[in-house]
Amino acid sequence: MLSKVLSFGLIGIDGYAVQIETDIIGGVPHFDIVGLGDTAVKEAKERVKSAIRNSGFEYPVKHYTVNLAPADIKKEGPLYDLGIAVGILSASEQIKTKKYQNFVFIGELSLDGTIKKVRGVLPILISARSLGFKNVIIPKENEEEARFIDGMNIYALHTLKEVVEFLNDETEHPIEKIQTRTFDEVVRESNNKLDFENVKGQAQAKRALEIAAAGGHNVLMIGPPGSGKSMLAKCFSGILPDLTFEEALEVTKIHSIAGELDLKKGIITERPFRTPHHTATTVSLTGGGNHSKPGEISLAHNGVLYLDEFPEYSRQLIETLRQPLEDGSITVARAMQTITYPANFTLIASMNPCPCGNYGSKDRECKCSPVQIHKYLSKISGPIMDRIDIQVEVDNITYGELNSTQKEECSADIKKRVDKARAVQLERFKNSKTYSNAKMSVPQMKKFCVLSKDCQDLMETAFTNLKLSARAHDRILKVARTIADLEGCEEIQPQHIAEAISYRGLDRKYWSI
Repeated sequence: MLSKVLSFGLIGIDGYAVQIETDIIGGVPHFDIVGLGDTAVKEAKERVKSAIRNSGFEYPVKHYTVNLAPADIKKEGPLYDLGIAVGILSASEQIKTKKYQNFVFIGELSLDGTIKKVRGVLPILISARSLGFKNVIIPKENEEEARFIDGMNIYALHTLKEVVEFLNDETEHPIEKIQTRTFDEVVRESNNKLDFENVKGQAQAKRALEIAAAGGHNVLMIGPPGSGKSMLAKCFSGILPDLTFEEALEVTKIHSIAGELDLKKGIITERPFRTPHHTATTVSLTGGGNHSKPGEISLAHNGVLYLDEFPEYSRQLIETLRQPLEDGSITVARAMQTITYPANFTLIASMNPCPCGNYGSKDRECKCSPVQIHKYLSKISGPIMDRIDIQVEVDNITYGELNSTQKEECSADIKKRVDKARAVQLERFKNSKTYSNAKMSVPQMKKFCVLSKDCQDLMETAFTNLKLSARAHDRILKVARTIADLEGCEEIQPQHIAEAISYRGLDRKYWSI
């Protein structure tokens, strides 16, 4: 007999419907799975066979053909196991009703018939809902991440036997669909342990990071070892605005696909803070590989990507940041498919100005030659520097600053100003997909960054004397717009332009060697 069962696959962060066609005929016993499946899909026949038998069902000795349609899209992973098992049991008439035709089945099977967790349940459910599917059966372990999807009947079950009894209406007790939750009900526990009140001095760097958090701007900190760059970067996540529910869903989709989601919580509540080591490969940063998983820059989506010791990363890896810094996404081309992952993150980079770290220091002597300094800094290209909105120097603090009893401003107070500025931006861009000043389009800049005559004169002088590019010009305007928002000004003032320009000078100081 022939049966048709629905499942779902993933391309990037989007799901697509997969129809599992199962045909059982007499003849030489055999099991074929066709439809461009990877090794995990082809090995499903052994898992399914054992799961059916160990769940107390009959596995007829016949010829089985399972087709995963559409056949021209590569299928990856074990998430089709449950659908294949249901297809076999319905084709062999052990599932007696047609109820299964109204369901989507997602799950990996153990040899004993237990349904195991799979990656990517949340993006699958979101895609299934958008395509009009209403009923889904998922593994019990994936229940929490499914609680945030409303408008669907989602059932989280433990075993293949439970699924069959449910489809045959043979359960002793009614199986209820999972209850949905709202994002406001989730307890948001911050993992950030560092506070700006613990950072002595560095007022300019703190101001720069406040502006970056308020407008979503990229930052580069340059200074000698031990000046506090890493600590400042780690404090940065404590002043970022809270995730909205829409942003949280986007982040959770990516982490679910990557297998990094906390299944007990079910959703990401804090903005990601990713710190890949400088020995990371390009694939681990951009994503892709054999299983097309998202990389570090996508896992930092709607959060922070922190690259410490920036020049220590390979030149190729640094250059891969160009597209995501400009477009907020990364396109990975592979032989079989091209996948676009979201990568709308704030880049925080820190570095020493030279190999010994003391070039430009006010109280330490640099022992590097000009050639060594040039070779070290040349790993950071002009196009990358052009995409960094704020450049700030972080020098060593004095003994007096370190032992001062004066209380520093805490992160909570800074965050209040950041939240207020972000609220202005959300209202400003409420009818668009823009969430921050850093992501303004050219038409939006023309509308919201109107300059007075004094501001235009100041920009013209800076553009000519500093030999700025068009991109640098636009980024200065965006930073000035954020500074104005922090001060509650509707119009950009000359002092806002002047401060924004001051954050563009370090590439001239260091990279002109």
